[in-house]
Amino acid sequence: QVQLVESGGGLVQAGGSLRLSCAATRGTFDESLIDWFRQTPGKEREFVGGIGWSGGVPVYANSVKGRFTISRDNAKNMVYLEMNTLKPEDAAVYYCRARRGSSDYWGQGTQVTVSS
Repeated sequence: QVQLVESGGGLVQAGGSLRLSCAATRGTFDESLIDWFRQTPGKEREFVGGIGWSGGVPVYANSVKGRFTISRDNAKNMVYLEMNTLKPEDAAVYYCRARRGSSDYWGQGTQVTVSS
Protein backbone atom coordinates (compact mmCIF):
# COMPACT_ATOMS: atom_id res chain seq x y z
CA GLN A 1 0.00 0.00 0.00
CA VAL A 2 1.31 3.43 -0.97
CA GLN A 3 -0.09 6.75 0.17
CA LEU A 4 0.68 9.75 -1.97
CA VAL A 5 0.48 13.45 -1.15
CA GLU A 6 0.81 16.19 -3.74
CA SER A 7 1.89 19.71 -2.83
CA GLY A 8 3.10 22.91 -4.41
CA GLY A 9 -0.06 24.05 -6.14
CA GLY A 10 -1.27 27.60 -5.99
CA LEU A 11 -2.09 30.71 -7.94
CA VAL A 12 0.35 31.92 -10.57
CA GLN A 13 0.21 34.40 -13.40
CA ALA A 14 0.34 33.21 -16.97
CA GLY A 15 3.97 32.78 -17.97
CA GLY A 16 4.97 31.91 -14.46
CA SER A 17 6.25 28.70 -12.92
CA LEU A 18 5.31 26.23 -10.23
CA ARG A 19 6.93 23.12 -8.89
CA LEU A 20 4.67 20.34 -7.74
CA SER A 21 5.84 17.56 -5.49
CA CYS A 22 4.50 14.07 -4.99
CA ALA A 23 5.57 12.37 -1.80
CA ALA A 24 5.07 8.82 -0.63
CA THR A 25 3.96 9.36 2.94
CA ARG A 26 3.33 5.68 3.47
CA GLY A 27 5.13 3.01 1.56
CA THR A 28 7.72 3.73 -1.06
CA PHE A 29 8.01 4.37 -4.77
CA ASP A 30 10.08 1.24 -5.23
CA GLU A 31 9.55 -0.33 -8.64
CA SER A 32 6.81 2.20 -9.41
CA LEU A 33 6.05 4.14 -12.50
CA ILE A 34 4.96 7.64 -11.46
CA ASP A 35 2.59 9.61 -13.65
CA TRP A 36 1.10 13.06 -13.36
CA PHE A 37 -2.47 13.75 -14.41
CA ARG A 38 -4.67 16.80 -14.27
CA GLN A 39 -8.37 17.34 -14.23
CA THR A 40 -10.73 20.27 -14.64
CA PRO A 41 -14.41 20.24 -13.73
CA GLY A 42 -16.53 18.32 -16.17
CA LYS A 43 -13.58 16.81 -17.98
CA GLU A 44 -11.82 13.50 -17.78
CA ARG A 45 -8.52 13.20 -16.04
CA GLU A 46 -5.76 13.99 -18.53
CA PHE A 47 -2.31 12.46 -18.67
CA VAL A 48 0.43 15.05 -18.25
CA GLY A 49 3.58 12.99 -18.10
CA GLY A 50 5.32 10.10 -16.44
CA ILE A 51 8.65 8.71 -15.37
CA GLY A 52 9.86 5.18 -14.82
CA TRP A 53 11.33 3.65 -11.69
CA SER A 54 14.90 4.03 -12.85
CA GLY A 55 14.31 7.54 -14.11
CA GLY A 56 15.26 7.51 -17.72
CA VAL A 57 13.57 9.78 -20.20
CA PRO A 58 10.15 10.97 -19.04
CA VAL A 59 7.25 11.06 -21.44
CA TYR A 60 4.98 14.05 -21.76
CA ALA A 61 1.69 14.98 -23.28
CA ASN A 62 2.09 17.16 -26.34
CA SER A 63 0.28 19.98 -24.58
CA VAL A 64 3.05 20.34 -21.98
CA LYS A 65 6.12 19.13 -23.85
CA GLY A 66 8.94 21.62 -23.64
CA ARG A 67 7.36 23.44 -20.69
CA PHE A 68 7.02 20.77 -18.01
CA THR A 69 9.74 18.57 -16.56
CA ILE A 70 9.34 15.50 -14.40
CA SER A 71 12.07 14.24 -12.13
CA ARG A 72 12.29 11.85 -9.24
CA ASP A 73 14.42 11.26 -6.18
CA ASN A 74 13.96 7.65 -5.18
CA ALA A 75 16.03 8.02 -2.04
CA LYS A 76 13.52 10.59 -0.79
CA ASN A 77 10.47 8.93 -2.32
CA MET A 78 9.70 12.15 -4.15
CA VAL A 79 8.65 12.98 -7.67
CA TYR A 80 8.52 16.50 -9.01
CA LEU A 81 6.68 18.28 -11.77
CA GLU A 82 8.36 21.50 -12.77
CA MET A 83 5.93 23.64 -14.73
CA ASN A 84 7.17 26.63 -16.68
CA THR A 85 5.54 29.11 -19.00
CA LEU A 86 2.19 28.30 -17.51
CA LYS A 87 -0.92 29.03 -19.51
CA PRO A 88 -4.49 29.56 -18.32
CA GLU A 89 -5.38 26.20 -19.86
CA ASP A 90 -2.92 24.52 -17.49
CA ALA A 91 -5.17 25.35 -14.58
CA ALA A 92 -6.46 22.14 -13.03
CA VAL A 93 -6.17 19.84 -10.09
CA TYR A 94 -2.96 17.91 -10.52
CA TYR A 95 -2.64 14.33 -9.33
CA CYS A 96 0.23 11.93 -9.12
CA ARG A 97 -0.25 8.23 -9.57
CA ALA A 98 2.07 5.39 -8.62
CA ARG A 99 1.69 2.26 -10.68
CA ARG A 100 3.30 -0.89 -9.34
CA GLY A 101 2.42 -4.05 -11.14
CA SER A 102 -1.35 -4.14 -11.43
CA SER A 103 -1.93 -1.67 -8.57
CA ASP A 104 -2.51 2.06 -8.90
CA TYR A 105 -2.25 4.54 -6.05
CA TRP A 106 -3.46 8.12 -6.32
CA GLY A 107 -2.91 11.23 -4.31
CA GLN A 108 -5.69 13.67 -3.44
CA GLY A 109 -4.47 16.33 -5.83
CA THR A 110 -3.23 19.88 -5.64
CA GLN A 111 -4.94 22.84 -7.26
CA VAL A 112 -3.13 24.94 -9.83
CA THR A 113 -4.72 28.21 -10.85
CA VAL A 114 -3.29 30.32 -13.66
CA SER A 115 -4.45 33.88 -14.05
CA SER A 116 -4.34 35.55 -17.44
